[in-house]
Amino acid sequence: MTLILKKEPNLAAKREAFAYQREAVEGIRDREYAAVFHEQGLGKTKIAIDIILYWLERKAVDTVLLVVKKGLVANWQRELRAHSHLSPRVLTGDRKGNFYVLNSPTRLILTHYEAVRSERKRLAIFLRTRVVGVILDESTKIKNPESEITKVFFEIAPQFKRRIIMTGTPVANRPFDLWAQIRFLDGGKALDDDFATFQRKMNLSNALAHDELARSEFEGNLESLHQRIAEFSVRETKDGKVIKLPAKVVRRIDTDWEPRQLDLYTQIKNELRAVVVKDGLPTEDDAEEELKRLLRLVQVTSNPGLIDESYTIDPGKWEPLEALIDEILAAGEKCIVWTSFTENADWLATKLQGAKPAKVHGKLTMEQRNRAVEIFLADPECRVLVATPGAAKEGLTLTVANHVIFFDRGFSLDDYLQAQDRIHRVSQEKTCYVYNLIMRDSIDEWVDELLQAKRLAAQLAQGDISLDYYKSQMSYSYGEIIREILGIENPERA
Repeated sequence: MTLILKKEPNLAAKREAFAYQREAVEGIRDREYAAVFHEQGLGKTKIAIDIILYWLERKAVDTVLLVVKKGLVANWQRELRAHSHLSPRVLTGDRKGNFYVLNSPTRLILTHYEAVRSERKRLAIFLRTRVVGVILDESTKIKNPESEITKVFFEIAPQFKRRIIMTGTPVANRPFDLWAQIRFLDGGKALDDDFATFQRKMNLSNALAHDELARSEFEGNLESLHQRIAEFSVRETKDGKVIKLPAKVVRRIDTDWEPRQLDLYTQIKNELRAVVVKDGLPTEDDAEEELKRLLRLVQVTSNPGLIDESYTIDPGKWEPLEALIDEILAAGEKCIVWTSFTENADWLATKLQGAKPAKVHGKLTMEQRNRAVEIFLADPECRVLVATPGAAKEGLTLTVANHVIFFDRGFSLDDYLQAQDRIHRVSQEKTCYVYNLIMRDSIDEWVDELLQAKRLAAQLAQGDISLDYYKSQMSYSYGEIIREILGIENPERA
């Protein structure tokens, strides 16, 4: 069935694309499926909107389904208004409202991943009545082939006439994160049809430090990955000189322990447990399980108050952070402070009241988060944004700031790269600074090594660097460091 409207929307673009954006559109707009892997900050949103306009103008499809992360729906509405004349209908968690959206004469439906999952049955019917193209923004949302959301997208993929995925970090954390995203496009043609097989070949294992043969095989598999998807994928990086961006300077700031903080860290590291105060009562916190112990060590290294409410003094990282922020504010500039923990975000925002901080984390409503971002962008007196990567790492342009400070970091490469590049993107005019606060002789040093290794593996898999360069820079020492920290043979789950 062909959708006919009484009045067709204006399909002209409001703004000109950059040359590299036009090249990306021209390279994939007529393909059945494609991937846009341009590095974060290079304007994938504009590429997507221009493809939507092209599809509709050429009648390649009669409707486009644009799927984004829930927290980015409002951002995409703003971008669509800025770059096009399209007014999308929005598919949400409101099933009654969704009935009218799916039965409305619209060319563009904007929705989020969870809504697709909850409306899978009605969407399947809808897809039989329309000729639909789909674009998945931040497609790493479907990187886990065992998740329910990913299985839903595998199920409905063949019903789309055109399919595009977009993310600046296709290898979000480990090389095998790419498998499910590509399978959504091609049904398993380009990569191994069996995920377990692909995972074994692409596993950045701790064991690689001691097995030269396994390391060589892993590196060869990694190098070939880009060629296997090159026919239907486009990627540009900031190092590719396609657009002039200010420099990005990464600085490591080593910090020293507060004595009680070190005692608690040592207890958990050596004795696998510690006595802390929770809900006003002394409680034994058991950290024997590997992943829990890693998390506890990261928390204590950041702020022991995260696990022990009797800890009310300033941890070792506080004074260096305060001094750094004072220096940034004195220069008349803004900064973002990242932490992996919502309780830390609350604590840091309270400590930084003098800078009138805004705050974004997962325990705030979407309205509260959007309002905080608006204040940070518009209010000159709001000089600091305190945020967690899970709530604010994607889709936001925060170029009013040119400093990002990682008070602590988790194990996710995607979190780290996406968070720092909220400031290093199109429209930034100042040199950007990334600061990593690292506690001496702590798990922070392992996290730093691990993220560097993951970054290099991702770059090789994505075709950003050569194998020779990878070998010259790569260290598998993270495997040794974690054995020393945990005192066990082969922890593999970070």
